[in-house]
Amino acid sequence: MTITYDPKHPLYIDELDVRDELTRVYDVCQGCRLCFDLCSSFPTLFSYVDQHETKDAGLLTPAQQDQVADECFQCKLCYVNCPYIPELHELALDFPRLMLRHNAMRLENGQVSVRTRITTQVMGHTDAIGRVATAVSTISNLVIGAKPGSIARKTVEKTAGVSSVRLLPPYAKQRFSTWFKKRVTPVIVKKHGSVALFPTCLVEYQQPGIGQDLVKVYERNGVECSLVDGAGCCGAPYLHGGDMEGFTKVAKKQVTVLARAIREGKDIVVPQPTCGYILKKDYVDYVGGPDAELVAAHTYDASEYLMNLHMAEGTELDTNFSGTIAETISYHVPCHLRAQNIGLCSRDLMQLTGATITVIEQCSGVDGMWGFKAGNEEFSVPVAKKLAEKIEAARSEIVAGDCHLANTAIIEQTGLVAQHPIQVVARAYGIAPESELLTDLRP
Repeated sequence: MTITYDPKHPLYIDELDVRDELTRVYDVCQGCRLCFDLCSSFPTLFSYVDQHETKDAGLLTPAQQDQVADECFQCKLCYVNCPYIPELHELALDFPRLMLRHNAMRLENGQVSVRTRITTQVMGHTDAIGRVATAVSTISNLVIGAKPGSIARKTVEKTAGVSSVRLLPPYAKQRFSTWFKKRVTPVIVKKHGSVALFPTCLVEYQQPGIGQDLVKVYERNGVECSLVDGAGCCGAPYLHGGDMEGFTKVAKKQVTVLARAIREGKDIVVPQPTCGYILKKDYVDYVGGPDAELVAAHTYDASEYLMNLHMAEGTELDTNFSGTIAETISYHVPCHLRAQNIGLCSRDLMQLTGATITVIEQCSGVDGMWGFKAGNEEFSVPVAKKLAEKIEAARSEIVAGDCHLANTAIIEQTGLVAQHPIQVVARAYGIAPESELLTDLRP
């Protein structure tokens, strides 16, 4: 077997080589079992292995190997919990990237259904869909906001492979970039930084209020804001679906425009954890080169950038909070933010307002868009329910979370509106929201 995660490697999609590597990794995992409660992939793996007296992972059938991989939703928590990751151990286990390699192998070798292929393509074209959906947002939201299991939702499921029972984030009437270009840019007297925003599909098309509040909070703190020229989707749906060609094409384009912005003296700020992870980690691994390394070194999560500014010598954030301040906040830490190893910057940022924060480290079961795919409800919904139980047990005044998809799952399971931490800070400053929060679409 070959330990490679490079799509250009001649054995990357060789089925025999991939399955040999699956056997090696599965065998180490079943011998360790530290991740027995991390996600459903591992209990499924262990149940298959335990059917054999020898507990030999080499006895798993291809179908069983595939089932373990199908239940992986790329939460990246292996990097947080696994003692055998390449940085720590000579066994060099990289479970998430092996699952991506497996997906690519099956897609390339014609081992996935036509519907799965269509779903990957539909979810990959987030910009094209977003442009159309926001242009006719009333109609779009009537369809995706229809009653779970309704004819409208079942039609979408059959044609696009999007679950007919999950709550989906609605589309905005105005795109974030449209708002940004029309706004009156304030004069920053004392500039503390310059950033180019990579808004992400979610902020651009579905929750522009996050971007609006981010810009206002940043400018209040002396940070000049611009948009990444021509930025679109980061390519995550292609990557997670196994379409390496589609992902690489998008990634190369983004690396070029992002590197250009950095050479102009700007840092890149990303308000969504999955996209931030893609820019920081996956572009380096799957595109590589000096530009990808440059992008990784200058890309920051929205709260990370502000806390760096606050802690830096000679600069600090404005802590004059005269608006609405929550006394208690339940903060959901997204998996893709934990995997970035940057600490709890959003918690620290919200603590500046004086709030007491309850940190909730429980996956939402969405991760990218895996949880919204038809057929994954059996695995994703129970994970979201665990998150809901922890949030409800905390009984905080408000709920906050950096990932809009996870926040949508929170609304689905609890009825509570989860705000982005930047929005919490904006309200504490007294900055009024320009866009309504997602509040009325719970099934």
